[in-house]
Amino acid sequence: MPPTSTKLPVRSNKRQNFFQRFYKKYVNFEYAKFLIFDPAALPIVTVFILLAELVLNVLVVNRVPYTEIDWKAYMQECEGFLNGTTDYSQLRGDTGPLVYPAAFVYIYSALYFITSHGENIRLAQYIFCIIYLLQMWLVLRLYGKSRKVPPYVLVISAFTSYRIHSIYVLRLFNDPVAILFLYAALNLFLDRRWTWGSICFSIGVGCKMNILLFAPALLAFYIINLGVVKTIIQLAVCGVLQLIIGLPFLLTYPWSYVKGSFDLGRVFEHKWTVNYRFLPREFFENKFFHLSLLGMHLLLIFVFANPTIKYFKNYVRLRALQDMLQPQLTEQNRKLKENKMAKAKKTAAETKPIMDDEEQLTPDQEAFLHSFEKSLQKASGLKAPIKKPKEPSPSNVEDKVSIHFDQCTQLALLPFFLCNFIGVLCARSLHYQFYVWYFHSLPYLAWSAEFSLGTRYLLLGLIEYCWNTYPSTNFSSYVLHVCHLILLFGVARAMFKTINQSETVRKQQQEQKKQQEKTTNGSISSAKGSGPKSKKA
Repeated sequence: MPPTSTKLPVRSNKRQNFFQRFYKKYVNFEYAKFLIFDPAALPIVTVFILLAELVLNVLVVNRVPYTEIDWKAYMQECEGFLNGTTDYSQLRGDTGPLVYPAAFVYIYSALYFITSHGENIRLAQYIFCIIYLLQMWLVLRLYGKSRKVPPYVLVISAFTSYRIHSIYVLRLFNDPVAILFLYAALNLFLDRRWTWGSICFSIGVGCKMNILLFAPALLAFYIINLGVVKTIIQLAVCGVLQLIIGLPFLLTYPWSYVKGSFDLGRVFEHKWTVNYRFLPREFFENKFFHLSLLGMHLLLIFVFANPTIKYFKNYVRLRALQDMLQPQLTEQNRKLKENKMAKAKKTAAETKPIMDDEEQLTPDQEAFLHSFEKSLQKASGLKAPIKKPKEPSPSNVEDKVSIHFDQCTQLALLPFFLCNFIGVLCARSLHYQFYVWYFHSLPYLAWSAEFSLGTRYLLLGLIEYCWNTYPSTNFSSYVLHVCHLILLFGVARAMFKTINQSETVRKQQQEQKKQQEKTTNGSISSAKGSGPKSKKA
């Protein structure tokens, strides 16, 4: 009798086939190129960035000496509150009076207990490592949705900024806490979880007032997405939450709390300024100078109001289109999965007409998408049109009908980032910890402008240089302003160009539609006119 066959060779063959398939699919130049250059690969690259950042931050904590700046003062201010003082004018630390809203007091009071009355600095540093990683994940999630910036750009910007790592794990400032809630709010707004987003935004404002720089864009985003009534509800959520967290102080010393935590007339010290080192101290502290900056801020907000509204409106239209088409895409994917190989081609061929019959874009949407496509192509640095590969790419290995609707978040993110950037540009003074206010949005702004790759890197590099120059110099302050203005000009030019192109295409489509209607009406009238003649004949 022939020997009976065993299953061991089959298992080894299956294992060998698995490794061969894995090697063929992922260990090759094309997949490496995909991970480095394709924004669609960012969800995969995010995992590696976060793991590398975890290791890097732990090394920084253990090997770089901690520098005391504000942590001890924070603990002293919170200690006064925990001892029963609710008069903001009496809550002070070594660096001066408490100038942050009540959410800051609660968060740092919790840190006060966790770190043994603020004495366990190392534990506090590890907590800020977690804050850094959470914020990086939220930022990379937004970039992954928008598919705007190549992964290698975010890798370089994340690992080359000494100042940002220092602000988080070596200084323990409250700015990173406020920014963490801000990015959580942006993610929730783009996921259309409005109330939770409003809560996070309000908590961010309660940590530090700079979060209000996003407020003009958020107000427009509320109104265009939700309408006036629901906008009032969301504003009420933000306002009521501020009242709740400030209640212990408002019930006892209300004026002291409002004046101390929301002091718009606060005077900054000239010795710490990063952006106005070249100004004399007297002029730097002059109220007329402050009012001039405020006027310029309001003027720029007004200038960019129209493109912001148009971007937001088209974002809403594309989200509505997503709601209409997504059930059809889901149904098509179900059919593709059932039919497998035999019926996949047939079902894929039927997908397009089904979607076209169900929903068509309006002329306004088509016009904007046409110009938006062109701006995306230019921003990506590609000279040739973007073509769909015949074979499935590494990011879409399965046979699947899909549209990355989240890419329309580009229409929402740019106005938010730009609104905050304008506030930074017009700030009365920027201190070193303020870099986190806009650092994570800089690559997005640079890739939103129609600059060459070299210009983008030069701008980001010079801005990083300015923030790493300590103490700041006249030259570093001048360079920072020049870089800010160039970046603002580039983004403005791209936005207005996109809007103008969409308007031009829309007008052309309207003219074509009118001509078609005239032609149709003329043919109908000629047909009616020929009717009696045929009867006479």
